[in-house]
Amino acid sequence: MSDIIEPKSRLRSIEDLEAFQSSQTYNDVYTYVERLALSVHGLELTDPTLPKPKEIQSLVSLLDSIDSIIDSHPVKQESNSRFGKIEFHDFYDDLHNTSVELISKLPFNFSEQHTTDLSAYLNNSFGDRQRIDYGSGHELNFLCFLLGLDKLKYFPESHELDKSVVLIIFAKYLKIMRRLQLLYWLEPAGSHGVWGLDDYHFLPFLFGAAQLSPMNRPRPLSIHNEDYVEEFKDKYFYFGCVDFINKVKTGAQSLRWTSPMLDDISGVKAWKKIEEGMFKMYKAEVLGKLAVVQHFIFTTILPCPELKENGEADDTHTHDHDHNHHGHCHSLDNPLISTWGDCCGIKVPSAIAAKAAQQNKHKIPFD
Repeated sequence: MSDIIEPKSRLRSIEDLEAFQSSQTYNDVYTYVERLALSVHGLELTDPTLPKPKEIQSLVSLLDSIDSIIDSHPVKQESNSRFGKIEFHDFYDDLHNTSVELISKLPFNFSEQHTTDLSAYLNNSFGDRQRIDYGSGHELNFLCFLLGLDKLKYFPESHELDKSVVLIIFAKYLKIMRRLQLLYWLEPAGSHGVWGLDDYHFLPFLFGAAQLSPMNRPRPLSIHNEDYVEEFKDKYFYFGCVDFINKVKTGAQSLRWTSPMLDDISGVKAWKKIEEGMFKMYKAEVLGKLAVVQHFIFTTILPCPELKENGEADDTHTHDHDHNHHGHCHSLDNPLISTWGDCCGIKVPSAIAAKAAQQNKHKIPFD
């Protein structure tokens, strides 16, 4: 293992961020998002013509195995706390202990270095152990896992399989993440709350807008109609996201109050415009926010650009805080950190925890 180059996060400053945004790795990530989105134009999640070669089926099996790990770690310790459930630690540790084995079962001969790289992305795709939270940065890790497979030529005729990667593999990943969010009450990895698209995810909205991009019906305003949401939630990511929000948010049953950004976006007349806006937002609010990409993992597959000495020197930058204290060394006057997409912020319970507590007739302090 001495010859293995360990995956590391490297971005520490605005200068580092700018170097990243000018790098081939940044271009590869964003181009892959565009490519995946384009592949699902006009397609439904239930499309029976999606190709399912062994490479896709094996990834489904990998995700099934991760789903089974959840089964092994039920919530045993009930409490009145509305923060994350500590049993998530056991799931997280179990995943980290088995990820290399899971990757080795894929039908491809990965080198030891590439297995290490891919496992780093996979391990960090399902949330943070210490904080028991999840956000768009973790989602980005799963995207990088898929991109890593693509760059290593795991997918035969990869462009033809892009639609299956989105509508089968990413869809299954999203399903597992929602299970984790509901079971372990994962907290949002940021302080944006209702002011973001969603407490946790970004890509389902982008891919969902792409699915609907060439279509005139249903209209964007249809997300306010319960019947339309019910009809389309299993066909299009976007409606599935709205359905999930409607089920887990407390308070007024209106997107105007629970998700004002989605409410505003619904006034756009064409899905194509929404798709274009999602691409711009992903650049600005995920790939363009130091608070998110400071945790971006560089590997031999997705290498780090040349950085100034301060960025290269500090590779031990980690979170070290619990529910009461923040040890994260963010600068409070950094405009790239104190906006939507924060990886840290005011510690608040998840909407899922609040909903569950309400159903259990607990008093909710922030409703």
